[in-house]
Amino acid sequence: MCTKTMLIRVPGESESHTSAPQMEQIDRRFRLENEPITADTKLIAERELRETDERANQAINELRTMLREQHKLYFDDSDEMLRVFLRPTKYYPDSAMELMKRVADFKEKHIELLRNLSAESDKKALVENKVVNVLVNRDQKGRRVLVVNIGKNWDVKKVKSEQLFRLFYLIHLAAMMEPETQVRGVVVLLDFEGLSLSQAWAMDLTFSSRLLTFIQSAMPLRLKEVHIVREPGVFKLVWGIFQSFVNQKLSARLHRHGSNFKALHEFIDPAHLPADYGGSLPKIDYSSKDWYPTLCTIDSHIKAWMNYGNVKTE
Repeated sequence: MCTKTMLIRVPGESESHTSAPQMEQIDRRFRLENEPITADTKLIAERELRETDERANQAINELRTMLREQHKLYFDDSDEMLRVFLRPTKYYPDSAMELMKRVADFKEKHIELLRNLSAESDKKALVENKVVNVLVNRDQKGRRVLVVNIGKNWDVKKVKSEQLFRLFYLIHLAAMMEPETQVRGVVVLLDFEGLSLSQAWAMDLTFSSRLLTFIQSAMPLRLKEVHIVREPGVFKLVWGIFQSFVNQKLSARLHRHGSNFKALHEFIDPAHLPADYGGSLPKIDYSSKDWYPTLCTIDSHIKAWMNYGNVKTE
């Protein structure tokens, strides 16, 4: 079972409602970083997101007012939660509100797929498989790096494509809680080594449409780059489907490298990559199994998030 440890405060939840932190239960390599953004990150936020104290306060107040006027939309209106939507929309309240509506509509459309989402509910896929992973270190730009092994490491009988999407959704909820990640963004590394026909067929029209709609329209995170590596010939089947759903913005951030890690290093410094990808760090010796205890600590955040969205009407 998940431990009831809470390492970070859930937006909108008072301190008195959280358990006392028990940091010794979590390997610090796998902790969520909930500290305020650093001085360097503040400069990035101001340059790239128009984030100043004055503008942030004004935008937060405007978005809060807009949200309270929405009788069919419910989200926590704490400063922390509103920043989740304002940062990827560069502090334009109207754009942030549109993002909130898209998130709500996506959740409503896929409510059955996401029902009872939690680390514990998805424990088997997280602990017994090595499909998704997050590097313990950030890259040279301070971005989180998600590694998805959808080649030989993906047993489609044990982790169906629907389950794989649940894992993506679960991980993005954790990333959203990190202020540094909100500003600096995330990078996705898709490793297709050993991709077979069974895995290619699992990434069908339904899976591709759902995943790319989520990434491009309903994910309140800054997706900076997507890197595809070690893709074999059969990848053409996947690529043909994916391309039909990729918009211009994502297309400009999507890069295919094959086994040419030198090309990958033009985007991610090898000093910040494991040896698995030609980097100078040790080979990866951890997986989502090691992240599982940390994901358990945000259960209250996940449950709260799943209650946000469109208000049901009789």
